[in-house]
Amino acid sequence: MNSPGTSQCLVRDDQAEPVSGVVFDLDGVLVDSFAVMRQAFTTAYAEVVGDGDPPFEEYERHLGRYFPDIMRIMGLPLDMEAPFVRESYRLAHLVPVYDGVPEMLRQLRARGVPLAVATGKSGPRARSLLEQLGLLDLFAVVIGSDEVARPKPAPDIVLKALGVLGSAPSRTIMVGDAVTDLASARSAGVTAIAALWGETDEETLLAENPDAVLRSPAELLTVCLDGSRAR
Repeated sequence: MNSPGTSQCLVRDDQAEPVSGVVFDLDGVLVDSFAVMRQAFTTAYAEVVGDGDPPFEEYERHLGRYFPDIMRIMGLPLDMEAPFVRESYRLAHLVPVYDGVPEMLRQLRARGVPLAVATGKSGPRARSLLEQLGLLDLFAVVIGSDEVARPKPAPDIVLKALGVLGSAPSRTIMVGDAVTDLASARSAGVTAIAALWGETDEETLLAENPDAVLRSPAELLTVCLDGSRAR
């Protein structure tokens, strides 16, 4: 993976410090994994729980968290994890990257901005997916929820990314599509940016008053270059 470089972005419109790192959530921000996620969840529910409608809509409300934590919150069997992961790997080739994401990532790297991924997925599964998509080498580090003591909404995963990037919290931004992403970012002291180009619940995310709101991946370049806030 690439080592951190020197950024020329501005982190906020009220401060002129250059960004020294950008941390991304994965699902719903870089990749559109919802269809595959739904299919994997449906299969896991049928195998472990049995008949009935799988509560995928409720599952979606907890996205950003580690899968076992979501099962505990929903009162579902932890045994669902194995078939869910199996199906996620099997169907990974069906997961597309959002339009504009590869270009945005490459432009940030070309400007010397070091990048990280902090995801609710396990680390091996996230790295495998990004490698399939040809994006893994754009990131200095990809961290999964199984690789920290406390996953999102705790700050641990973001702080671990900062440590690898060598980036100060005040000069780092995190881009996420879930309340847990924003909470993790704020707990770590970094700028919390909401990504709205996926299937996120916009009203719920905006209610968290993120530091900036982006409606396309390209807008992140504008935020980085001049610190403007896209609302």
